[in-house]
Amino acid sequence: MFWSAEFDTSTVLLTHAPTIVPAAGNLSVELRETSARSDEQGVHFLLQAGGQTIRLLRLASVTADGPLAALVPLDADGPDRIEALDRLLRALEGRAVPDDRRLTPQQKRRHRFMLQATDGHTNGASYRQIADVIYGVERIRGEHWKTSALRDSVIGLIEGGLAMIAGGYRQLLRHRRQR
Repeated sequence: MFWSAEFDTSTVLLTHAPTIVPAAGNLSVELRETSARSDEQGVHFLLQAGGQTIRLLRLASVTADGPLAALVPLDADGPDRIEALDRLLRALEGRAVPDDRRLTPQQKRRHRFMLQATDGHTNGASYRQIADVIYGVERIRGEHWKTSALRDSVIGLIEGGLAMIAGGYRQLLRHRRQR
């Protein structure tokens, strides 16, 4: 199904608007399908708004010229989808679009380091060489390398990067919630 665990929960799903909903004030005419690609799910496209990108999916068999409605499946990812829908509506109304809050700046920085460390590791760099790039040569020079917390950190970054490559990247697209 298109809203499975592999699907980005920030993507707004667009479908036909029900006939019982008045078409007045329909904002769908402002959706331009830029960077569009089609598959069996429908037409995937992007909306640039306020320095951000909002992902949209117009479901298969839904025409672009008719009135549209957003589809929010009743599942654990519903709050994420509602947040994405709020961002879309704000963009269409010309209001300020809040930042996507799924990742904090610290998490983004760590993920960047994870990919950087994993890239170095897969290209044959030693842990120390990777640490030199990420943390700086001066900081590494002051550490006893074999027992350094920075060495452990690099190893953790590589393990996290390999886990992301193995499919864990999908979790980046979800809010963390207590069950």
